Amino acid sequence: MSIWTRINEALAALAKGESLSEVFERLRTPPERSVAFTIAVIALGAKMAKADGLVTRDEVTAFREVFHIAPQDEAGAARVFNLARQDAAGFEDYAQRIRNLFSEDHACFCDLMEGLFHIAMADGEFHPNEDLFLERVAEIWQMEPARFQAIKTRFVPDAEPDPYTVLGIDPAATQDEARKAWRQLVRDTHPDAMIARGLPEEAVKIAEKKMIDVNKAWEVISGKAA
Repeated sequence: MSIWTRINEALAALAKGESLSEVFERLRTPPERSVAFTIAVIALGAKMAKADGLVTRDEVTAFREVFHIAPQDEAGAARVFNLARQDAAGFEDYAQRIRNLFSEDHACFCDLMEGLFHIAMADGEFHPNEDLFLERVAEIWQMEPARFQAIKTRFVPDAEPDPYTVLGIDPAATQDEARKAWRQLVRDTHPDAMIARGLPEEAVKIAEKKMIDVNKAWEVISGKAA
């Protein structure tokens, strides 16, 4: 069964009067958690796409890049996007529901944030309102500032990413500390680990860029120490 079919089943439950909290509660555990993850990224992405005052074709295309939407599933994906965009509920409400759903799973919040940054950067620009949007979402999710900055550094091309920031460690960290952080990020980014956290297979490709950036950061740090 396509993930979009399962998503539309969840939306049908909402149409029948089931609350969003009840729907998300049923989606708390794998494999249905992947449905919740997808709805979360699209719902917040739809809200964020309006943060800069314009929903561009590039931003819509970014959803296809993240989720590998097949032609037969485009209608279902568009329904989720438009429903979230038109919903009167604010993005903070969505962010809080996602916080309640994933609770203390810090790695999953990082996965979600990376998906949102991918969408934010789809048009090649990082609008100040998008920055404020994502900072507020990170605050609601109680994401550590260093984690948020590490993700932002990898996606927003203001300058060459600082390798220590990419690994989420202090510049004064020892090589052993850097190696430990690098290994943990590699484990967290492995496709099997991401799917186990409830990510849909369609979204795992986000990890490809992260793995490249993480390995490059470690190469720079270990090269300095050599």
